[in-house]
Amino acid sequence: QVQLVESGGGLVQAGGSLRLSCAASGRTFSSYTMAWFRQAPGKEREFVAAISWSGHSTYYTESVKGRFTMARDNTKNTVYLQMNSLKPEDTAVYYCAAAKTYRYADSRTYDSWGQGTQVTVSS
Repeated sequence: QVQLVESGGGLVQAGGSLRLSCAASGRTFSSYTMAWFRQAPGKEREFVAAISWSGHSTYYTESVKGRFTMARDNTKNTVYLQMNSLKPEDTAVYYCAAAKTYRYADSRTYDSWGQGTQVTVSS
């Protein structure tokens, strides 16, 4: 497992941007698939984006395609989620997760989670 710490959340107006960061501890960070999930009040946690261990492949849920971009820097043990054109429906707690998995959208396969960071988008 790795320890994960998210940062970068906040309050933004609709149409604005935020960049989330997730810093990981551990020497094997570069071997992990990394993902972002989110959970809105009263809703189940949902997949947002994932990136392969190499960074060569990224995956997004349909509702964020074209607006969100996930990247990783294995030299800094950090992943990022650049969120543009934010909408009120993007409001949620965003969680960073790590696993050695190919089932990138299945939260049950992730064994390391951060504490979450709140993103609030006002209309």
